[in-house]
Amino acid sequence: MTVKLFENNSLLRSCEATVTACTEKDGLHLVELDQTLFFPEGGGQLSDRGKLGGVDVVHVSEKDGHIYHECAESLAVGTKVQAVLDWPVRLDRMQQHLGEHILSYACWKLFEANNIGFHMNEDMVTIDLDKELTEEELLKAELYTNEIIWENRPVSVDYMDSGEAVKLKDKMRKFNSKLTGILRIVSVQDADICTCCGTHPPFTGMLGSVKVVRHEKHKGGCRVEFLCGRRALLDADKKNSVLLQVAAGLSTKPELVPEHLAKLKADWQAELDAAKSKLLAAAEKELRSAYEAAPQRADGLRVVAMPLEGYDAKDIKYLLPKAAALTDAITILAAAKPERISYAVVLGDTAQGDCRGVIKLLNDAFGGRGGGKSDCAQGGSDYCGDWREKLDAVARQAAAM
Repeated sequence: MTVKLFENNSLLRSCEATVTACTEKDGLHLVELDQTLFFPEGGGQLSDRGKLGGVDVVHVSEKDGHIYHECAESLAVGTKVQAVLDWPVRLDRMQQHLGEHILSYACWKLFEANNIGFHMNEDMVTIDLDKELTEEELLKAELYTNEIIWENRPVSVDYMDSGEAVKLKDKMRKFNSKLTGILRIVSVQDADICTCCGTHPPFTGMLGSVKVVRHEKHKGGCRVEFLCGRRALLDADKKNSVLLQVAAGLSTKPELVPEHLAKLKADWQAELDAAKSKLLAAAEKELRSAYEAAPQRADGLRVVAMPLEGYDAKDIKYLLPKAAALTDAITILAAAKPERISYAVVLGDTAQGDCRGVIKLLNDAFGGRGGGKSDCAQGGSDYCGDWREKLDAVARQAAAM
């Protein structure tokens, strides 16, 4: 069995080790050592990276008691190597993991919200809480977390029998009664206590800070995304740079950016609404002209085909009552925008007919889907370049019905 040096000394950056096995799998060489300071991925924490001699260790895993150092090159059994951690990677893993412990503790301590899920990747960390917390509550939990960090409290690792660990049950934010044997307990002084296999810094001050980035509803509770230490600093630097650029572009102070953007959006929407109103007014005139020019069937019904390039389903909805007001007419509206064709069939107030037959013709012609009632039916399809020709063909078929 490989001796796990990382369990009791998370600050150890290098050691000498002997290769005890080396097998190949999926193009990588799985190297085993007599002792290691590389943490294998597990418990939600990503694995360490580094080097064995001059060979890169790209990932570390554990299975059936064996710790596999996944390397790009093979190492001969019996070889003594200098194992060296990629320290910034180790520190990042420890910062994110301990940050998760303390933030989870804060949510539990302040609001009785339990952590029921933890996920870490190279970019972010999330916890899933069994209770939905508000923005204000999460800000309080964040501040509480950082106060524990700034006090630079000691973080200890203890080993105890599961029977002894039961005595700590009331102090632990979560206790798994199914665990047996010797348990590894990670404790933050006067704060979080829980079983954990991961690596943690010996003092909370090494975290630097914890920053909640966003949160959302999730399975009856909420999912909280946050960053710790170096990740939090780099994220803040990037966002601050963006904010300053936007503020400069708006010729305003950073704190006034939201107000200026809201005004710009309101002005833009007003201009868009005015332009849209003019377009729809023009479409109404075109609809009337198309009605007057439409041929009549033997039964007196006019079949009106109205192409609307640059319009969408919302515009069709606006024009539906206008088309319904056209007496003795069945109107086919087809709006085309990149990637989407929307269409509708409307029967005039005093007209006799059935829109369902025409919507079927449209579905067949465009390869789309739609349906409705005898007086109105709607549908749509993916965009096609010959949509006008297809609309004209459907209109001719409807005129012959």
